[in-house]
Amino acid sequence: MVPLPLHDWHVAHGAVLGELRGREVVERTSADDEDLALRTGAGLFDASAREVVRLTGPDRVSFLQGMVTQDVEGLPVGAVADAALLTPKGAMVADARVVKRADDLLLLTEPGYGPAVLGTLERYLISEDAELSDASAQLGQLSLVGPRAEALGAAALRLDPPSGPRVRPFEASGTTGWALPQGLLLPGLDLLVPVEALAEVFGRLREAGATPVGFEALEVLRVERGTPRFGADMDEKTIPLEARLERAIHYQKGCYIGQEVIARATFRGHVNRHLVGLRFAGGPPPPRTELFLGERRVGWVTSAVRSPRLGPIGLGYAHRDVEQPGTALTLAGSGGTATVEPLPFPG
Repeated sequence: MVPLPLHDWHVAHGAVLGELRGREVVERTSADDEDLALRTGAGLFDASAREVVRLTGPDRVSFLQGMVTQDVEGLPVGAVADAALLTPKGAMVADARVVKRADDLLLLTEPGYGPAVLGTLERYLISEDAELSDASAQLGQLSLVGPRAEALGAAALRLDPPSGPRVRPFEASGTTGWALPQGLLLPGLDLLVPVEALAEVFGRLREAGATPVGFEALEVLRVERGTPRFGADMDEKTIPLEARLERAIHYQKGCYIGQEVIARATFRGHVNRHLVGLRFAGGPPPPRTELFLGERRVGWVTSAVRSPRLGPIGLGYAHRDVEQPGTALTLAGSGGTATVEPLPFPG
């Protein structure tokens, strides 16, 4: 398991650590108000388990343009955008956030998926003058989430006001860090920080009033927001349109791997299933629990949490015939029920 750069700090402060695809994560902290901080203040999550693939060289932009669903060439320097890397059959290798800096491109991936992204790109890099590398060990990542996150982060890091989906540089122990729009579509921001400055930035944010939080608390907000996570709600069989990842797809750009499948599904006007919200009668079921309408299998659960606000809820896939909010479905095995909910969850 690859430990977090701040492993010793988390252990010393009573955090419960776990593993996500070979990368260490903070599951819970010693704070008893994680959910409150995320909903009313600013929760600080050590997101350094996420991975970073770096592209350099004069052909880096044109090469990546032909590989992902986003219009990399059309992004201005400093832009941040969602993207997906697909197989020729249109299924996902992974999703990523593209960060377009002056001298390189960064792809930010979920824990454990950096090697898959790097390996796929290397397989197609033939004659282009571009270089690929794993920059995960050089760049730590933090997420600052909550209604006070932007103001707190701006004050602690002396950030310029936000200007669209762009990176904002800040000083970090004599180096440069970058503030990004929040990747889970929650209020707040994400931070890319050179690993040697990570402890100092983490400390500045704590001193400014941010509360350290763990993965479990952040997952509740992610599910409420309806943001799918690769490795939970998306995998190597998922087509981006099924996961409602339209924000990651540029429909007017040139060819890329898997484009024909996306274009065909878009022209047809639908895919057979979509990501939906689910409200459970009873406790949260295990992921992969199948959903039935009568005797017919119509989907499955992908994420399930217990929300302090909404009770047992989750995400899953439902056939387009039964994805309407209010549809009652049966959970395989337990005999419990799940009701389809719109995303984000209302209320």
